[in-house]
Amino acid sequence: MKKTQAVILAAGLGKRMKSSLPKVIHTVLGKPLIRFVVDSVLQAGVEKVTVVVGHGGEKVREALEGYPVVFAVQEEQLGTGHAVASALDTLHLSSPETIVLCGDAPLISPVTLRKMVRRHRKEKAVVTLLTAYLEDPSGYGRVVRSPSGEVAKIVEEKDASPEEREVNEVNSGTYVFDTAYLMEGVKTLSRDNAQGEYYLTDLVYRAFSEEKRVVALVSDDPDEILGVNSRQDLAQVAGIVALRKAEELMEKGVTLEDPYGTYVAPDVKVGPDTVIEPGVVIKGKTRIGKGVFIGAGCYIEDSRIGDGATLRPYSVVTESVVGRGVRVGPFAHLRPGTELKEGVHIGNFVEVKNSRVGEGSKANHLTYIGDATVGKKVNVGAGTITCNYDGLKKHRTVIGDGAFIGSNTELVAPVSVGKGALVGAGTTVTEDVPPFSLALSRVRQKNIKSWVREKMPDLLRKSGLLKDDEGRK
Repeated sequence: MKKTQAVILAAGLGKRMKSSLPKVIHTVLGKPLIRFVVDSVLQAGVEKVTVVVGHGGEKVREALEGYPVVFAVQEEQLGTGHAVASALDTLHLSSPETIVLCGDAPLISPVTLRKMVRRHRKEKAVVTLLTAYLEDPSGYGRVVRSPSGEVAKIVEEKDASPEEREVNEVNSGTYVFDTAYLMEGVKTLSRDNAQGEYYLTDLVYRAFSEEKRVVALVSDDPDEILGVNSRQDLAQVAGIVALRKAEELMEKGVTLEDPYGTYVAPDVKVGPDTVIEPGVVIKGKTRIGKGVFIGAGCYIEDSRIGDGATLRPYSVVTESVVGRGVRVGPFAHLRPGTELKEGVHIGNFVEVKNSRVGEGSKANHLTYIGDATVGKKVNVGAGTITCNYDGLKKHRTVIGDGAFIGSNTELVAPVSVGKGALVGAGTTVTEDVPPFSLALSRVRQKNIKSWVREKMPDLLRKSGLLKDDEGRK
């Protein structure tokens, strides 16, 4: 397959999507459609890949940043044949076969692509196409066979006769071409059809007419050829991808309590004996270890979760590293750049951002830790805030090993609290606290006896602590 090259057609407007975005960058479980197709081609072993872009081409390029592909531009969208012709300068006759496929058909598998190339070589074909039999072939080009069963032509639905529309074998839009035949053929296509476009499918009829070998590989899985042309199609494909991933995970020893209500992106890895409750969404290239518990409604993206960790319900984890045995949530938020070392506890309504929290440290309630380095076995009391932003730039807070931060503390960065230090509840820390020291900044408490009875008796009457006639002058 290394000698094989591929052309992915990604220039379509996608009018039925009713969107200003290129169709191929709409996402399924957070992954753009075009990445599904490029990943399958690369996993099939193809090393030379051209992506044809047009409408919103810059956004397609951004979606494929870092991928080993080259781009060709189709200035006007004049059909599939015109799209391939736009890519001719990127193709090489030294590659004997060229795969052509659609950027909006994300379910094509690398296994199928390898099968097509093997069949193409074995049959010495000039064109091999992927087909499928559908109960409802509406919207697809029909595969018309000769009396002997050979593929004679592909008829687009708008050009099909009533008899041809009754055919339920459809064209997927995925082909393997003899490279020389493709490169010469697309130069001579005509627009004499109902849509006024250059149809790549005309090369199939031409090859049959010239008595060249045309082969059809019928897909074992009709879902594989699904193209996304509408929001309904997008939702249908997302459901298929999610269920396939759920089945894969369960086969590998992961418990999904509701596989139909759990969405795990295809590039996510999950270790055995992990339990995932309903309503969980896991995206990107997240890696989850063994024996992890993920509670209902959690959202995780591009993060690493260590063995034995617990994410209690409705926690959000993005671009973070959660160590072995860490406990997070419920209702916690780990923002990008967070690293929680082994045994850390991050409790309900705690937010951590761009911070490293050392082994065994705890922040169990109602706390914000931002741009901080927290040592080992630190206790952060409820209501603590690292005041990291001065209106112009961010500053860091450093808390040493074993420090105790009392409830309702404000740490005004840049500031450090030494190891073993204790910050009293309600303190605003504006200066560094030396190790093993006590920091207090609150005003001394003053109690004025009977003040409420004398100055605000109505408050006591409201609470029932004074009778209506008591305390009146």
